[in-house]
Amino acid sequence: MDAEGSEGSPGAVGHAMKRLVGILCLAPALYAHMMSMSSGDIRITGQRGHYELRMPLYEISHLKDAGESLLDHIKFSSGGQAARLVAKSCRADDATATYFCTADYEFPAPVDRLEVECTYYAVTVPNHVHLLRAENGGKRDQGLFDFSFSKATLRFSPPTPAEVAVTEIGAGFGRALGGLVQILFLASLVLASRSRRELLALAGMFLAGQLVAVWLVPHTGWQPAARFVEAAAALTIAYLAVEILLLPEAGWRWLIVGVLGGFHGLYLLLFLQTAEYRPTYVLAGAFTGELLALAVLALLLSRIGRIARALRPVQVSASLLLVVGMVWFFLRLKS
Repeated sequence: MDAEGSEGSPGAVGHAMKRLVGILCLAPALYAHMMSMSSGDIRITGQRGHYELRMPLYEISHLKDAGESLLDHIKFSSGGQAARLVAKSCRADDATATYFCTADYEFPAPVDRLEVECTYYAVTVPNHVHLLRAENGGKRDQGLFDFSFSKATLRFSPPTPAEVAVTEIGAGFGRALGGLVQILFLASLVLASRSRRELLALAGMFLAGQLVAVWLVPHTGWQPAARFVEAAAALTIAYLAVEILLLPEAGWRWLIVGVLGGFHGLYLLLFLQTAEYRPTYVLAGAFTGELLALAVLALLLSRIGRIARALRPVQVSASLLLVVGMVWFFLRLKS
């Protein structure tokens, strides 16, 4: 390793700082991008239900009749009997870049438990997450819906501490592994490590970067845009792939990964702000999922490397990640 790549040398520190500046200078260009999340509220009064949906406009730009399509993908029932849609209204608010829908439902009988089926991911993007809050006679419950959990029963009874912990830890676990960007970045993290010891260091810095972002950003007064967050996460894949391909012996990579982890932490922060979950539980679930995924990916890639060493799997995989990261970035730029 030359002097520039030695972690303790002044040249290495300067080189690492230049790379950090390069990452941060990209930030202003990322504001044209998005992350897939919507929210809704339903208020139950006797046999009537009033539902309000808030969907980012960029999620439904491809739909000809967004109001009809969206409301066709959420169903309410109670006691196994479906609620009847009796009125609906939708409008776009360009000022907030949000699409609003309201809908009124009539149930066959007073609602005790609310059964919900939500498949918004089918008409938006596969990683779409919908947070639904429900109220019935002053009692509240809420559910998260995505491609892996499209059905839920809301019971309007105070959850036990154990139920809260399981729900919120599970939500963190799902959000950490619920999108292609997250999985691809973890794969690039494994590829970027040149030893088991370095993988542990990179994993630790990645988690630390997320933790710092979740804790620090709310104190700055800055509210990161969802489009910025998803684009930043996509671009981290491409940047780390460039590190692997063009700077294979570079030092201080752990510092770079810590900064990149901060961008991924913004996604968890937005989720926490939307869901109003406890950061401790959500982060515990997210970190558990990420560490498990890193362990599995490291095992798989190490076996592939031994079997197909002549094919240079690290370089080939990094090249593919670079292409995917950049394509993802430009697709978000056009959306």
